[in-house]
Amino acid sequence: MNYKGASPTISDLAWAYLSSEDNEDEEEGCMDESFNAVKQAWIQHREGLPLDEEDKLSIDEKNGYVLYEWTSEEKKLKIEMCYWNEADRMHKLFAYNVACFTNDKYSPGQFDGLVFFRYDNASKEMTYCEAPGFDVEYGTEDSAWVSYALPSAGKDITVTYWYKNDETKQKTLKWDGNKFSF
Repeated sequence: MNYKGASPTISDLAWAYLSSEDNEDEEEGCMDESFNAVKQAWIQHREGLPLDEEDKLSIDEKNGYVLYEWTSEEKKLKIEMCYWNEADRMHKLFAYNVACFTNDKYSPGQFDGLVFFRYDNASKEMTYCEAPGFDVEYGTEDSAWVSYALPSAGKDITVTYWYKNDETKQKTLKWDGNKFSF
């Protein structure tokens, strides 16, 4: 991974993830639709080209957060990326989160999900890792869908439980420098 300065920014980490050949389907040589949408928006941004009318890309270098949104009349695709400095000061934890909504209600799509990668400062490589301190779940025993929202400021992840009766409940996964916990 190449970057300027003492350590990578959210833009560096996001582009490393988006441009990685590991994200291509080996059999078909293509990416999923949501990944392809954010990658194309990022390429347009890098080239100084305007985004499509339905697209919005927000990059907050200071807070280490990226939000890509595609919106139609009733549907919204949200893709978030952020990172945390780990307590050992030798690694960064990078997250990529996809969530789909219909009429402002969570309606998970085929590619929804939350994944984590660990960036090693010494090797300058980013590798997949399990969610630190918790299991990523997408449904509960009481039939709720589960969505995640990465922090646009701060360090904690918001977990929302979406019930069929339109009730929602939220919990916070708190970051301690090594892992998340409720």
